[in-house]
Amino acid sequence: MITDPTLPNGPLVYAEERQHAIAALVTRDRRVSVTLAAEAFGVTTETVRRDLALLERQGLVHRVHGGAVAAGLLTTIEPAVAERDQAAPEQKDRIARAALDLLPADGGSLLLDAGTTTRRIAALLPADRSFMVVTNDAAITTTVATSTTGSDVQMLGGRIRAASLASVGPQTLAVLADVRVDVAFVGTNGLTLDHGLTTPDLDEAAVKAAMVEAGRRVVVVTDSSKIGQETLVRFARLDQIDAVVTDDGIDAATVRALESHDIDVVIA
Repeated sequence: MITDPTLPNGPLVYAEERQHAIAALVTRDRRVSVTLAAEAFGVTTETVRRDLALLERQGLVHRVHGGAVAAGLLTTIEPAVAERDQAAPEQKDRIARAALDLLPADGGSLLLDAGTTTRRIAALLPADRSFMVVTNDAAITTTVATSTTGSDVQMLGGRIRAASLASVGPQTLAVLADVRVDVAFVGTNGLTLDHGLTTPDLDEAAVKAAMVEAGRRVVVVTDSSKIGQETLVRFARLDQIDAVVTDDGIDAATVRALESHDIDVVIA
């Protein structure tokens, strides 16, 4: 039975008591796992799923794969590019610098997903090494093409999404289907242990999924605020990525859980 001192003491005999306690857990922790809740409350996973279904109808939670998140957490809304660039700028700078240690050898190839952290990586590419850079981000293309590095850049064509300035769509996917790079640096809007990597847009999710497939080594670059978040569309499972570069806001338990999936965790 659950022994959390912040929740009702003793056995929760009535379904209403249990549902209230589950809702309290989601409010406090922002998510709950079906399996862990079943163990904590001494009921079956089917009982927990029925509880979550009721709580969702009441507007208290959103059910997701393996559990539920707080109402309002699962979103399809993306902030503007300028707003995202101003979010956690110091952490993103540190992440970009740390990611440089994961670059391929001189003459190697890398893929930079569209995003505010990957743009920082592009701006920091070492001048004494040359790479073939593939990207769906026009800003990254400009940075690499006009920098003093000896790197070449290949811009992926397609429709430009105003929300992210990323190229997406059939043209982008057609090229990526034939691309293979040494390292793919991919951003994410959400990362959870039970569901993997997610993003709000279907078209962008398809491109990110193709980028994951294109990388011999896949490195996720994300500030820690995205960890534990879940958005609309999954584009990769944890077993498809090799490393996560993040900031020191990540908790030790999550680091251990990621490492148990054979993922290298680099804390910037």
